[in-house]
Amino acid sequence: MHLKNKTLLLFRENFLLPAAVCALVLFQTAAVSQNVSEKPETPVKQAVQNAPEAPEQPQKTEDAPAKPKYLAGEDPELAAKYGWPVKYPEPSAGSILPGKRIVAYYGNPRSKLMGVLGQYPKDEMLARLKNEAAKWEQADPARKVQTALHLIAVVAQETPGTAKKYRRIMTDELIDEVYGWAREAGAILFIDIQAGHDDIRDLLPRFEWILKNPDVHLSIDPEFYMISSGKVPGTIIGTIDAEDINFASDYLRTLVKKHDLPPKVFVVHRFTRNMVTNADKIKLSPEVTFVMNMDGWGAPSLKRATYRDVIVREPVQFTGFKLFYHNDTKNEHSLLEPRHILRLVPVPLYIQYQ
Repeated sequence: MHLKNKTLLLFRENFLLPAAVCALVLFQTAAVSQNVSEKPETPVKQAVQNAPEAPEQPQKTEDAPAKPKYLAGEDPELAAKYGWPVKYPEPSAGSILPGKRIVAYYGNPRSKLMGVLGQYPKDEMLARLKNEAAKWEQADPARKVQTALHLIAVVAQETPGTAKKYRRIMTDELIDEVYGWAREAGAILFIDIQAGHDDIRDLLPRFEWILKNPDVHLSIDPEFYMISSGKVPGTIIGTIDAEDINFASDYLRTLVKKHDLPPKVFVVHRFTRNMVTNADKIKLSPEVTFVMNMDGWGAPSLKRATYRDVIVREPVQFTGFKLFYHNDTKNEHSLLEPRHILRLVPVPLYIQYQ
């Protein structure tokens, strides 16, 4: 039987952003099982008259140890085959990664449908984030947790808008408000960009005022990077090339040097191969720590398989894993717990909850 790749688009409506689209998808590469026809056994005589007896076979003293069985994404031999652990420049002083694990709440406070960051009043949301961080520190006591708020600061739109770019930029006031929440909780802030038809080269300078702070970092969502296709966000999955990723990384590196900052964390979401092209050409530097984040939802087996196919098989530097409180638990599936994700190889250092 052949399982087709499945792409599920979820359009999220927003009473303040009625055209906002935030499709979050999980794909699974095709699984193939072969049909094997077996011939029925033919009766064989137990003995042949006057035939000599077969020599006695030496008895095995011990059986060879069975090879461990791993779930998708957990096999260390497969990870080693594709180059894990990877070699990368030693991060500059003050880097969050790889010494800590980042646990983030994702979304936009103007929408309850875009993620957990906007689903609860501020104080309750921060308390929930603190509780998730405690679970991770309990599951992996050797690694401290750095909490984060992951704000969708540029929201892809299904209409062109006044700028004809199919995206909406959040106001400085909203961004600064969420930044205040993060500082109150001892968390860092991620500026997440769903560019639509806009170019990252034009968008990044718009956020320099906030990115120049030492506790503010960057994320790009290729699902809504539609420049090469020219399509409306949400109608197909977008794509970004290493060339654009390297531009953004160089921009962050320049900010770090200009303002004498600790290294920036740069997160790129991914759940299909084509979302990121030429990943092997992504450039690394001591001033920017790069995370490829497995951003897909579904049953635990699908999430592990996607992690294997688009993260393990195309190593860059560090890895992330996204968890969906609602979409992951559809059809009576359980949300993966820290102890499950810690079995992945390589172990994700960025965990995002939506």
